[in-house]
Amino acid sequence: MQAIFNSIPSHMDYRGQKLAEQIFQGIILISAIIGFIYGMIIQQFGWTVYIVLAGFAVSCVLTLPPWPMYRKNPLTWHPALPDSPGDTRENAPEIQKKQRKHK
Repeated sequence: MQAIFNSIPSHMDYRGQKLAEQIFQGIILISAIIGFIYGMIIQQFGWTVYIVLAGFAVSCVLTLPPWPMYRKNPLTWHPALPDSPGDTRENAPEIQKKQRKHK
């Protein structure tokens, strides 16, 4: 079961996050304008709310899952540097004590 969950991608790259944010804001803005105009024409504020909520639902479906269009520019990480023998975690308290004495 764990392998199934690990196979599902759950990340976006930075450009994908920016694109998702722009799409989200655009859909909300357009639905708010349409809802306002339609609600004003028929004189029913409830329809304005319904249209904005529908735009919110559409934008959530389009932007919350990590669709492949949001994962086109993955980060390339540098390889990890090997640890130097004097900076291991085991003797970190000793190094900190020496640094305090020198100050």
